[in-house]
Amino acid sequence: MRRLLGRRRGGSAVTALRDVSLRLNPGEFVGLAGPSGSGKSTLLHLLSGLDVPTDGRVELLGTDTRTLSPAGRAALRLRHVGIVFQRFYLLPTLSARANVALPLVERGVSRSTRRDRATSALEAVGLDDRLSHRPGELSGGEQQRVAIARALVTDPDLLVADEPTGELDSATGERIIDLLADVATDRSVVVASHDDAVLERTDRTVRLHDGRVAHA
Repeated sequence: MRRLLGRRRGGSAVTALRDVSLRLNPGEFVGLAGPSGSGKSTLLHLLSGLDVPTDGRVELLGTDTRTLSPAGRAALRLRHVGIVFQRFYLLPTLSARANVALPLVERGVSRSTRRDRATSALEAVGLDDRLSHRPGELSGGEQQRVAIARALVTDPDLLVADEPTGELDSATGERIIDLLADVATDRSVVVASHDDAVLERTDRTVRLHDGRVAHA
């Protein structure tokens, strides 16, 4: 897959990625590495359908994302993609369990099933004692784990994560790495990270430099 993304800054075009070719396989745990500004987050946005390339193709489960409307891409993400952002994007008025259940609300899942699945997802990230806590009552690391649980609750075919251990202590970070490696057994997992402990656990690492693949 080749993709190119151009953006405007101060009136001039900036190319975020050039001549990137990448294929993801089910059951593969892939790391994205590179200095800040190398294109890691942009590539995650393209892979997940949050952005579309200005040139080239991005195929998600056989669908060219450029052929879809924004609503069509949103529907595709809801069915097949879990995303862990650097910012957590948790709703402050909702409990941890209610935040995790939000994607299931959009999918029309029944209330009792939403509750059960959100509880299980939070238990998987070690937050079974924080189900009713709101984001403001949680530490940064706990909020990060809620965001990871929310990304996993729909059992997505593709999980993308941007610095998922960035706010965690080493012990909690290792638990999250174990979790990501475990869920990668039957789906594609792509993690952008500066953390060598994360990258050492991936099946392969794609290294970006100045918007190009330096090593894959």
